[in-house]
Amino acid sequence: MSNIDNHIEIGISTFLEATPDPVTGEAISHAERLRRAVEEIVLADQVGLDVYGVGEHHRADYASSAPAVVLAAAASMTKHIRLTSAVTVLSSDDPVRVYQQFATLDGISNGRAEIMAGRGSFIESFPLFGYSLEDYDELFDEKLELLLKIRASEKVNWQGGHRPAIRDLGVYPRAVQEPLPVWIASGGNPQSVIRAGMLGLPIALAIIGGMPEQFAPIVSLYKEAAKRAGHDPDKLQIATHSHGFIADTTEEAADKFFPPTQAQMNVLAKERGWPRYDRSSFDAARSMRGALYVGDAEYVAEKIILLRKNLGITRFFLHVNVGTMPHKDILRAIELLGTKVAPIVRKEIARQESGE
Repeated sequence: MSNIDNHIEIGISTFLEATPDPVTGEAISHAERLRRAVEEIVLADQVGLDVYGVGEHHRADYASSAPAVVLAAAASMTKHIRLTSAVTVLSSDDPVRVYQQFATLDGISNGRAEIMAGRGSFIESFPLFGYSLEDYDELFDEKLELLLKIRASEKVNWQGGHRPAIRDLGVYPRAVQEPLPVWIASGGNPQSVIRAGMLGLPIALAIIGGMPEQFAPIVSLYKEAAKRAGHDPDKLQIATHSHGFIADTTEEAADKFFPPTQAQMNVLAKERGWPRYDRSSFDAARSMRGALYVGDAEYVAEKIILLRKNLGITRFFLHVNVGTMPHKDILRAIELLGTKVAPIVRKEIARQESGE
């Protein structure tokens, strides 16, 4: 896909939150949240969304420690939607198993699987799987190298410092897609985007604060690195992932999305030393130039169109939801994204880029 193509992919990302309801205090079980996720993926496919991503986490407030399994549960029940991790914490995983899991998903879905590889902004997986945070960057570099070797060749020869060597061994099953898509996920770290550009890999940028337009220099850095390495920057895909929610009116969307978002953001604020999250911060972020995509279909579509103009994205993930919300509200947001927002965005982008 080219950045100058008038097509844009629109989809959902989630961490499968299982946080206490901010009103009742009751927490959904992990099992129920997983079943709801499958229902969401099926609906997203039915309403014409392009992609659904599940992020990997290893803590009690999320049910998403095995994204490939969740996606596989929906694979045979869907027809068109692409199924991706968002992200796979590659630094603390085994690239052989990552490839095998997503190649299996690719087979079940008949060529709709993707891997989004990241270092992880949550660090619970490192002690869980016996890795040191002192090796944070080195682990990712080494394991990404191995993952790309595996997807490039059935037989693998590789040696590194954090995993036993592989000597002319096959990795199976092989993916339907050749090569199996691998994206690099980044919060905007220059080193990450330069690495992705030099490797010619598509990039997904997490934009959850500030103004999305401020990521324009990061996108330029990515394209410049790609060009220096001999890749055509106009053929590389760029995705963004931002929190948001859609309802029938903008007021309804804001009022429903704020309480669970505030609750979960304040859990993270306490862990990370951030300032507490309040309604004024929320309302500022959902302004036209802010990073929250909260509103009715027309408003959210307008924000995505502006994002495309500023960053040249080819894919947009709406991250629904940040904290626990009623399932019917999530399904309604997915329905509106597919049936209302996406058609507006695609039509306007096609109009703009055809020169009308």
